[in-house]
Amino acid sequence: MYSSQDESYMHHALALAAKAAAVDEVPVGALVVLNDEIIGEGWNQPISSHDPTAHAEVIALRNAAKKLANYRLPEATLYVTIEPCTMCAGALVHARIGRVVYGAVEPKSGVAESNGCIFQGAHLNHQVELIGGVLAAQCSDLISGFFQRRRQHQRENKQAPKL
Repeated sequence: MYSSQDESYMHHALALAAKAAAVDEVPVGALVVLNDEIIGEGWNQPISSHDPTAHAEVIALRNAAKKLANYRLPEATLYVTIEPCTMCAGALVHARIGRVVYGAVEPKSGVAESNGCIFQGAHLNHQVELIGGVLAAQCSDLISGFFQRRRQHQRENKQAPKL
């Protein structure tokens, strides 16, 4: 179960996701919270930064780790608008993040529930608490709307007469 505080932080993550959408990146936003303070935030930037690892979660983790001067974040919570992928799950486990709160599921590449749960594998030396579905409809609508607009734009470009 999640709290109104979780919802508040997810609203912040949605605002970060909007920053990604504004520069035509897949709209995912993430933030790291420790002791009710935001210590790191990020939004998807792999296209603009030419960096396949520049997912919102990884950027938020990097910022939080720098702020604390420690790559371990065991008491922190990461909020993200969409279920993390395999790469991000690995980074979150390695950082020893205490809790991950996500919005929408990601049926294609999510690994918190959609395609099994990498976070709580018996072989791992750290288990992450997971809470999903926080503002799920809003998070899902943001992603779905982005891809609908992108597909529409691609169709329009295909139909445009070539000069």
